[in-house]
Amino acid sequence: MFTLTEVASLNDIQPTYRILKPWWDVFMDYLGIVMLMVAIFAGTMQLTKDQVVCLPVLDSWQDSVTTERPPETASGTGTGGNRVALTAAPTSKDQPETDIPFPSPTAPRQPQPTGVKTNLDFQQYVFVNQMCYHEALPWYSKYFPYLALIHTIVLMVSSNFWFKYPKTSSKIEHFVSILGKCFESPWTTKALSETACEDSEENKQRLTGAPSLPKHFSTSSEEGSPNQSTPMLAKSSVKFSTEKPVIEVPSMTILDKKDGEQAKALFEKVRKFRAHVEDSDLIYKLYVAQTVIKTFKFILILCYTSTFVASIQFYHDCKPDIKHLTGYTNFNCTHNMAFMLKKLLISYIALICVYGLVCIHTLFWLFRRPLKEYSFEKVREESSFSDIPDVKNDFAFLLHMVDQYDQLYSKRFGVFLSEVSENKLREISLNHEWTFEKLRQHVTRNSQDKLELHLFMLSGVPDAVFELTDLEILKLELIPEARITAKISQMINLQELHFYHCPAKVEQTAFSFLRDHLRCLHVKFTDVAEIPTWVYMLKNLRELYLVGNLNSENNKMIGLESLRDLRHLKVLHLKSNLTKIPTNITDLSPHLIKLVVHNDGTKLLVLNSLKKMMNLSDLELHNCELERIPHAIFSLTNLQELDLKSNNIRTIEEVISFQHLKRLTCLKLWHNKIITIPLSISHVKNLESLYLSHNKLESLPVPLFNLLKLRYLDLSHNSIVVIPLEIGFLQNLQHFAITGNKVEVVPKQLFKCTKLRNLCLGHNCISTIPEKIGNLMQLTHLELKGNCLDRLPAQLGQCRLLRRNFLVVEDHLFDSLPMEVKESINQETNVTYANGI
Repeated sequence: MFTLTEVASLNDIQPTYRILKPWWDVFMDYLGIVMLMVAIFAGTMQLTKDQVVCLPVLDSWQDSVTTERPPETASGTGTGGNRVALTAAPTSKDQPETDIPFPSPTAPRQPQPTGVKTNLDFQQYVFVNQMCYHEALPWYSKYFPYLALIHTIVLMVSSNFWFKYPKTSSKIEHFVSILGKCFESPWTTKALSETACEDSEENKQRLTGAPSLPKHFSTSSEEGSPNQSTPMLAKSSVKFSTEKPVIEVPSMTILDKKDGEQAKALFEKVRKFRAHVEDSDLIYKLYVAQTVIKTFKFILILCYTSTFVASIQFYHDCKPDIKHLTGYTNFNCTHNMAFMLKKLLISYIALICVYGLVCIHTLFWLFRRPLKEYSFEKVREESSFSDIPDVKNDFAFLLHMVDQYDQLYSKRFGVFLSEVSENKLREISLNHEWTFEKLRQHVTRNSQDKLELHLFMLSGVPDAVFELTDLEILKLELIPEARITAKISQMINLQELHFYHCPAKVEQTAFSFLRDHLRCLHVKFTDVAEIPTWVYMLKNLRELYLVGNLNSENNKMIGLESLRDLRHLKVLHLKSNLTKIPTNITDLSPHLIKLVVHNDGTKLLVLNSLKKMMNLSDLELHNCELERIPHAIFSLTNLQELDLKSNNIRTIEEVISFQHLKRLTCLKLWHNKIITIPLSISHVKNLESLYLSHNKLESLPVPLFNLLKLRYLDLSHNSIVVIPLEIGFLQNLQHFAITGNKVEVVPKQLFKCTKLRNLCLGHNCISTIPEKIGNLMQLTHLELKGNCLDRLPAQLGQCRLLRRNFLVVEDHLFDSLPMEVKESINQETNVTYANGI
């Protein structure tokens, strides 16, 4: 049998869940425990003491036989009707009368037995009792304890099923966890205390007749005029910073760092939980369903149980078909547990009735008012957080359940639904959280060996940032309330600022400092309104990077026409979706040196304005969907580097016009769809770097190798089959890459380019490497992997600068080298590493 503790565990829930159990659920839990005790007590009594005692009913034949016998023949004794003869053996009519023993005349006279002689032995009585227990006793008398136990368990499971169901238990657990943290959070107490202090201060001012400061005064002054185009935000900023302490409670400024971090985490958890839970009403539906099931269960139990109360009796008539075994047909039986079971059943029915009334009350509460809507109107009236939103669906239902436990929980929880409260927390805790020491730990050195600080998703810019006087690069990303104060004038080494989706505001003094000292500015935006208007007034700015949507209906608002004030701008980087180069950009032509346009796949149609940028030396047009080389480029006589990466260029017949660009040394036509290289390529005699990788080239023209100044030639990932013998003319070649082609033979003339340092021949169809590879004394990087090589030439040992880490080849090919060659390469590597260490 189960113990009470084991079965009661079915009704056990975590103590923290009790805040979601109103009085009726608690009352039903206790009723369930009482019903469980009744069921277990009844079952225990039935297993240990339940039995039926039966006596046979004598028929006329048996009476006649008994009366014909002298009383002396009775060998059993009995006392009244409650005793039976257990030792007498049954007699037969055929038994001779002389067989009956008679007592001796001289023997002392024994007392005569009384009662009815049954002629049944002990085993027959036990058999009769068992037969009558199963046949005469009503089934409900035998199985009532087990049915009561099953019904109670079902009711207990139904009461707490919503705590166990996977799709609801996770939400409930999360809600209870958040609610408990919100209730105990020091920020909740401080926020409500501030409200009480503000209310008391306003009351005092009303009594004294002094004018009170309007609520949110500092916020409204902070925003300023929406159409303000000049960086004159210093007045509002200074006013904000000086007036805020007037309305701020001193106790609010002291917030433990750990408490502040926990409070900010709670705001985020509440925001995410609300978005997750408000989408469905599964918890509400499940609670309603389990209440309906309990009500239906109550009606079912009450209906069939009440009909069986009368069937539990003490006396029962039993007529088992065992006459051939006992000689009797009818038996009178008594059930010793009948009285106890009947009382327990009546008690169980009473408990069920009370349980059912509570279920009906629960249903009335569920349907009396809409529980899928919850209003914080009372909390808004009692506090200064008038922006607390109303909630719905499961979120609202959970709050209604909590109100049945204690309404203070919902009031404290509402503090974490208010954006005003969150902003106050950010303002107070930001400077406590981001101390000078913590910011110093986040300072890193970038690839250019400059000190850099990247702040991401903060509520503002900590004051301690402006104390990092040696900082050179400051990156602010996703900081909606970024404010550059006058303290930035302390950062005398600051040269570069990054604003990523961060509409920063500056004070007048801060702007004056930036205008004189800032050299590089990166602005990443989604809408053009995010570009700070003061950007176009940084007269000493050298580099400007704009990343965002510039090709929109609000294109006139971009303010590119104000670029004329950037008189020292040298580099302009535009990563957007332009359809034409803005004509106003030509205002920068006298001093602009580098122009970069990354167009993200939008076709750039108009480039005529490029002709006016005569001083441009570096031009990059990436992902502009160009099909030919724009003619406007040929007017840029000072152009030194041209990059047309990731376009749709198929032919470069215009390349002959590059001969007019005497200063052009680097031409990048990679990641296009070029099929052939025109013979006129030889006219671009000053080329030193040529990038033609990731195209559709199948052959190389001989004039290509008349570019004797070439030092870098990249032909990777094409369909080239043959390397012309004329490649040996390129005596200045230092980097040659032809990876990912269909080359079968490496010409020996290639190794006349003795200045080669990087040679990439991987993933071709090369079967042998000429022994003259040993002529490349300056070779430091060799790629041969992915070919059809059987062995490597031993002359690789003559390439004294070749390292094992920069020899890209299969391991088995490297193992085929002579031992001294392998040792030479490995030893060279070890020496190099040793020197580096």
